Amino acid sequence: MSTNSLSSLKLTRSDNPPLAAYTDYYANTNGRATSHTPTDADEQIEMLDVVGMPGSNGEGNSKHKIDGNGSAIARRSNSLNGCGSAADGSPLASGAGSHMAITDISVTPPRSASARNSSERSLPLRSYSKWSPTEQGATLVWRDLCVYTTGDPDGSSGGGSMHNMKRIINNSTGAVQPGNLMALMGSSGSGKTTLMSTLAFRQPAGTIVQGDILINGRRIGPFMHRISGYVYQDDLFIDTLTVLEHMTFMAHLRLDRRVSRCERKAIINDLLERTGLLSVVHTRIGSGDDKKMLSGGERKRLAFAVELLNDPVILFCDEPTTGLDSFSAQQLVQTLYDLAKKGTTILCTIHQPSSQLFDMFNNVLLLADGRVAFTGSPQNALNFFAENGYHCPEAYNPADFLIGVLATDPGYEQASQRSAQHLCDMFAVSGAAKQRDMLVNLEIHMAQTGDYPFEAEVEAFRSAAWYKKFHVIWYRASLSMMRDPTIQRMRFFQKMAMAIIIGACFAGTTTVSQLGVQAVQGALFVMISENTYHPMYSVLNVFPQGFPLFLRETRSGMYSTAQYYVANILAMLPGMIVEPLLFVIICYWISGLRATFFAFSITAISVVLVMNVATACGCFFSTAFNSVPLAMAYLVPVDYIFMITSGIFIKISTLPMAFYWTQFLSWMLYANEAMTIAQWSGVQNITCFEESEDLPCFHTGQDVLDKYSFNEAHLYRNLLAIVAIYFGFHILGYYCLWRRAKKI
Repeated sequence: MSTNSLSSLKLTRSDNPPLAAYTDYYANTNGRATSHTPTDADEQIEMLDVVGMPGSNGEGNSKHKIDGNGSAIARRSNSLNGCGSAADGSPLASGAGSHMAITDISVTPPRSASARNSSERSLPLRSYSKWSPTEQGATLVWRDLCVYTTGDPDGSSGGGSMHNMKRIINNSTGAVQPGNLMALMGSSGSGKTTLMSTLAFRQPAGTIVQGDILINGRRIGPFMHRISGYVYQDDLFIDTLTVLEHMTFMAHLRLDRRVSRCERKAIINDLLERTGLLSVVHTRIGSGDDKKMLSGGERKRLAFAVELLNDPVILFCDEPTTGLDSFSAQQLVQTLYDLAKKGTTILCTIHQPSSQLFDMFNNVLLLADGRVAFTGSPQNALNFFAENGYHCPEAYNPADFLIGVLATDPGYEQASQRSAQHLCDMFAVSGAAKQRDMLVNLEIHMAQTGDYPFEAEVEAFRSAAWYKKFHVIWYRASLSMMRDPTIQRMRFFQKMAMAIIIGACFAGTTTVSQLGVQAVQGALFVMISENTYHPMYSVLNVFPQGFPLFLRETRSGMYSTAQYYVANILAMLPGMIVEPLLFVIICYWISGLRATFFAFSITAISVVLVMNVATACGCFFSTAFNSVPLAMAYLVPVDYIFMITSGIFIKISTLPMAFYWTQFLSWMLYANEAMTIAQWSGVQNITCFEESEDLPCFHTGQDVLDKYSFNEAHLYRNLLAIVAIYFGFHILGYYCLWRRAKKI
């Protein structure tokens, strides 16, 4: 069979809704094909103007097939807006210009009990470059689920005794099927977020999980990060980026590397239109120079757009309406409702929704102190509560009523808890619970006879290459730093102003004379200290400020700790070279230091190295401690030690033995020695107007070096020592960041 002919994929679907094989329908783009061969340009990070691009009408050409239960078995089209097909009409495969051979494949879904009587459908095979987690919907079930927390990041608790652990979820059982929008509700502290994060395989460190959690019959695992989306309650972004830039960066990090640039642009355009963000694509997320930024609702929709990049089959949302006005909340839940109608499984924690929002959910799961108080439709929940003596008043918000019944009333804690536990006990023996258990047991039974493709398809996914992810993170960090006035402009002008002031203070004093020796050494020390303390303390908040976003993205598998750390260091590097270099040029010549190329070049190199090693020290302390004040408290005494051992205040050979070792870590000493050698090496005649035994004169430059115990032969050794300390601090900084990310 020729590769340019589109073969069909035969799928057998059950007509029984609870057992239906929810499959994706990747429709061909009306027979159209657009030639596109990946080039080297595809490997570059570009700010793609997806708005108004040729062939992008924002409609996407997906064709949806709805099953008898109203659930969609259609997802993203084979090729969006005509992208992603070769000139001969065959789908693109991996590699530039390569094509995937297409053959007739017959696939029978595992739900064979009901599939025997169903009809076969012929669906076109989707493009391999348009990777999607699975062509089936996702049924998520859990049984006898218990979740414990130890409070310790490493998961240890008093030798591992279960008595020292706190149980958050208590024997929870439930199920959510494709096309369903389920609300996970309960009072504060009932375990909603813990349950959802556990089901999404995103539980924090120190959590112990017991019980069964299966998705389409397979136990959940790390592959959940690939097939699911998770919208957190708090939105974390780099505020200096625009909406379009953020979506482009996320697309490069999340999508299969075989997705072409044309397809990537079309996916971004489609999601921006579906989430209503086309009008703000060039607006900065949180800090625009013109004070224009995204609203709370727009930020939440942007978070949804990012999670939909991979076309997830299951979506978890943690309090998506928190902080939104009623209109924005209505729009957001409507978006979730539309996604569910197209076959996406959605589980959503929500706190006190309005009556209108509550009615949009297909199912509700109520929690009370970690136990399931009810699961089923909203109307059945009200009926169940009424049967047990809790009647919802007319014209009263049913969501508020249900949560109020399960909440703990201050002053009546024991009575409230007994009432909630009674409802949990009554539900456990109710018909709704038995119906739920039948569905869960059936799903688990199907796991023994079925063959669900989640893990196989995840293995087929090809993430972006290591160097490309690194390039994306570096470019993103560089953009953020260039646009942040507190990092670039203000610091730059401050540095230039200090160079002029320092140079003016020493102008005319740095002569080759007895008084000039002190002035020269003072000027050198000020140049070292100015490029040590301010850079060191200014970077203390860099990693703590970005740590929550880094933790969230690394847990989602976007990149590694090494990529993040090195990319951020390289993003800071240009400023750490240009700033001290300009500082030295201004300060050196205004102050009138030794006018030779050798002396100037050694001074410039030393100051540049000093600023970089000070920044490395600051990065180490910022990753070693949980807060900036704590890091600063430990850094101050270290600074004093390095300053004292710089060679300007005390002769190194006279250091007490207890502190003698500190000189080997003091980059200020190495820099001071190198710069002093550059100023006084080869100087043969130092003017002396009056000499006495109590105050001898310096006659040559060697006399100056001897006074400070400096050795001219140590010049290049000192520069190499500063470089070694620089890499040592960064290695420690990376280790601390990696360890913190692993523990949390």
